[in-house]
Amino acid sequence: MSTTRTLRRGACLLSIVSLSLLLAAPVAAKLLIPMDPGQRDHLKAYGVAWWTLKQGVDVEWLLNYRGGSFLMDEFPALEERLALTGVTWESAGGAETAAIYATIEQENMDRILLEKAPKVAIYAPPDSPPWDDAVTMALEYAEIEFETIWDEEVLAGKLGDYDWLHLHHEDFSGQYGKFYAQYHGAEWYVRQQAEFEALAHRLGYAKVSQEKLAVSLAIRAFMENGGFMFAMCSATDSYDVALAACGTDICDAVFDGDGLDPAWRTKLDFGQCVAFTDFQLITDPLVYEFSDIDLGPITGRSVPEDQDWFSLFEFSAKWDPVPTMLTQNHTAWVRGFMGQTTAFRRDRLKAHVLVLGEIEGSNEVRYIHGNVGKGTFTFYGGHDPEDYRHMVGDPETQLSLHRNSPGYRLILNNVLFPAAKKKKQKT
Repeated sequence: MSTTRTLRRGACLLSIVSLSLLLAAPVAAKLLIPMDPGQRDHLKAYGVAWWTLKQGVDVEWLLNYRGGSFLMDEFPALEERLALTGVTWESAGGAETAAIYATIEQENMDRILLEKAPKVAIYAPPDSPPWDDAVTMALEYAEIEFETIWDEEVLAGKLGDYDWLHLHHEDFSGQYGKFYAQYHGAEWYVRQQAEFEALAHRLGYAKVSQEKLAVSLAIRAFMENGGFMFAMCSATDSYDVALAACGTDICDAVFDGDGLDPAWRTKLDFGQCVAFTDFQLITDPLVYEFSDIDLGPITGRSVPEDQDWFSLFEFSAKWDPVPTMLTQNHTAWVRGFMGQTTAFRRDRLKAHVLVLGEIEGSNEVRYIHGNVGKGTFTFYGGHDPEDYRHMVGDPETQLSLHRNSPGYRLILNNVLFPAAKKKKQKT
């Protein structure tokens, strides 16, 4: 069972008079895209909602109504788009729409107006294969447009051109993903290290770790100014590791040519981090782990694969629309999946961080959210929601075989989140 959080007593119910007026009011013909288990292709449905916004047509996101359905005005091109994508839809005339609205008013549901298609960027190396990143695959399958950016664009101030930024599973600490033990002799590893060092020097930095710190600070400024950041796998904890180490050197000589700062432990500044605090770094280059933020095999995780499920919190849609948007799904249970960063230790979270998904009764959380200035971050543990143990060189996940994936739905919730019109705070 999912956990109910922040449900307020005394939710406003429509009076008989106001309900009658609502049902009698004329409503333009609408088109409903249900997101319950009857939807043929949940992932493509997000793409249709994004495409509709791109046409200049508003979309209503019906939180907790039939799995987080979408409602919009009918127009011929939309029906053509739905036919091409195979997304399930229903016509909703005036009476049907009024009944939907009445149900939403009386239940733990809400209507969120989406007004503008978010401009999406993926922070990833130029030569990164698209099948090696779950978010890239989700966007391509859903047919949501995005642009790929890298360090030059970030440091040139280009993040302000975008609404939503995804961090590909990168290492922001300058330790090349901690792949040294297994892959330091591999052609791709040697080439990547040389390319990263050359880029750092070209941009005016002595070390890759210093250049990645500058990128990390630019990303934090993007959030502080109102940007939405989403990250998975190693991009989550390595991002905060880089920020905490802003005043010291935590990289072994195999990464940057010199040793660690002897006083690095006393120089970590957790106040710089956005999500985590009081964590212990793992600086050994032969250990494939950044810190004890992650609950993975190296740091003691022992959840059997057949029991690896996490539950989503149920929030009050009317009072907590943001976390409600981020947890919309046709099920409260999501299959777990591994990654270099698989899950987050609850006791390493900052006090303001909101848990969206967890293994109940444990120290393990999988999906978190928080505010940074005017913007937000969302971190999602694991690498690929439909590839339980993704390894370097594994084949591409075919999302056409997983078009109703609850794990991938969480990614696409985040993509549409910036389109939501801000609601006035309830008092």
